[in-house]
Amino acid sequence: MSGREFVDTNILVYAFDRTAVAKREAAIELLERLWLEHTGCVSLQVLQEFYVATTRKLSMPPDHAKAQVERLGKWRVHRPALEDVLASIESHRRKRISFWDALILRSASQLGCSVLWSEDLKDGVAWDAVIVRNPFLK
Repeated sequence: MSGREFVDTNILVYAFDRTAVAKREAAIELLERLWLEHTGCVSLQVLQEFYVATTRKLSMPPDHAKAQVERLGKWRVHRPALEDVLASIESHRRKRISFWDALILRSASQLGCSVLWSEDLKDGVAWDAVIVRNPFLK
């Protein structure tokens, strides 16, 4: 596996959430490291969810949210195809996780990531070759 690390939507959103100070600081620290090391990865799903969450929940101006999506689009971006959706459906059914989490795991795997940064899945659990890490746990 490479040193690539996939970032789930919630981590990106917290980096802009001024109401969650501790999580914001942890998210910013993680993202800064990934930028410096050139190891950050996302998917189209994450970029879409980020735009919707920041404009709706954080009231971020749409132009600012779009600029952040463009910036994050400079990372490695997985563009799920039909076979990724079908594989995620199978993972959802077999592993009993949400379809959206299965698609995130599929994207991380397809990009060769060894780590998925998320608070939605259990920290330390390995899903095939991808291990989940929660940056908010100390």
